[in-house]
Amino acid sequence: MSYLIYFAIIILIPIYAQMKVRSAYKKYSEVPSSTGMTGAQVARQILDEKGLYNVTVEETPGVLSDHYDPRSKTVRLSSNNFHGHSLAGTAVAAHEVGHAIQDQEAYAFLRLRHTLVPVASIGSNFSWILIMIGIFAGMANLLLLGIIFMAAAVVFQIVTLPVEFNASSRAMDQVVSLGIIRNDEERETKKVLDAAALTYVAAAAVAVLELVRLVLMYTGMTRSDD
Repeated sequence: MSYLIYFAIIILIPIYAQMKVRSAYKKYSEVPSSTGMTGAQVARQILDEKGLYNVTVEETPGVLSDHYDPRSKTVRLSSNNFHGHSLAGTAVAAHEVGHAIQDQEAYAFLRLRHTLVPVASIGSNFSWILIMIGIFAGMANLLLLGIIFMAAAVVFQIVTLPVEFNASSRAMDQVVSLGIIRNDEERETKKVLDAAALTYVAAAAVAVLELVRLVLMYTGMTRSDD
């Protein structure tokens, strides 16, 4: 019964986070910004203000597919945010530019996250193979190796949190100081950013819970072998 409750929790946490971000995004996608600026214009204005003339702004297909690519120095905004005039689009565009500013300033946690990408990728791809074999074959050492690989992916998730929160903080500072949003729009913009941040918090929480569960499983397995 306790396992059913546990798995229900780790499934429901990310679902709840996704529902929150989609709800906030949908709501404020229908609220036009007072300046009437598109997401592309918001991104360009902040970038130019920070002297990041080498960073381009491009449209990318999909919904909430917005991201900053540090390799090509490109802020990519989904079509609705690129062309739209909404508060949601303003928030998302400013957030992605926040990552470009982090890149320019060599923000420590962003650099650390980039360093961890290959390790986290390997950990995500191979950890569960080792873990499942270790569990079903009763091989504690193999389970431990899988846990170590998984821990690398968990560290990546945790390091992502300050990166995302900092990008949102930079976004709010810029849209307020440049007059891109005004008065009560600050509260609505922050709601979009907070909802988006919740998805990263949920992912990190689930990853940590699962890692703790596997560590406890490993310790139980080693005790039974003694």
